[in-house]
Amino acid sequence: MSEILKKANTTKRMYDICAFAVVRADVERTLEIADGLVKGGVPCMEISFTNNDAGECIKAVKEKYGDKIIVGAGTVLDSETARYAILCGAEFIISCNGDEEAARMCNRYQIPYGPGCTTVTEAINGLTWGAAFIKAFPISNFYGPKLVKIFKTPTPFMPIMASGGITLDNITEWLDNGVDFMGMGGLLTKGSSDEIAENAAKVRKIIDDYRANH
Repeated sequence: MSEILKKANTTKRMYDICAFAVVRADVERTLEIADGLVKGGVPCMEISFTNNDAGECIKAVKEKYGDKIIVGAGTVLDSETARYAILCGAEFIISCNGDEEAARMCNRYQIPYGPGCTTVTEAINGLTWGAAFIKAFPISNFYGPKLVKIFKTPTPFMPIMASGGITLDNITEWLDNGVDFMGMGGLLTKGSSDEIAENAAKVRKIIDDYRANH
């Protein structure tokens, strides 16, 4: 991958995969989840910095799987954590808040940044800082799929990532409303590696079938 187009290429890969797992686990369990995601065709995961060993988890996944999976860091509240995550191998940075210094840090190293935004003003600020996409949080949990159109009606160019409240039954509804990325918790993190792979394959098929027909 060209380093010159690193940020754009990673963002495009994430869009193509569309879904990713939101992981809060130790190293061993994180590797089991990664195995299921790779086997199931959803090779993308966010490792949350709510865990003290998130950096070690990122390193372990990249060492084992390399370019077979995209690994990012979540719950990154500040630029210091962003830089540490990048040094550990994080390929994208997501947060529940928006922080201009974190955005600048990510842009400096050509890493896609997704700030958590509740209002259109926050979201526009995020794009102004150079965010690659906007995480609609926590309102995606409360408003559901219709939230995406609320954001995209005045700003159709805004890439929206939703995290929370996404199930096999409503993925198509989220896509209908224009979501670009979807973070999933239990659906892609619970059960054995084979069970995760099975769910990931179902997610992959729903997304692929939808995009083939739209």
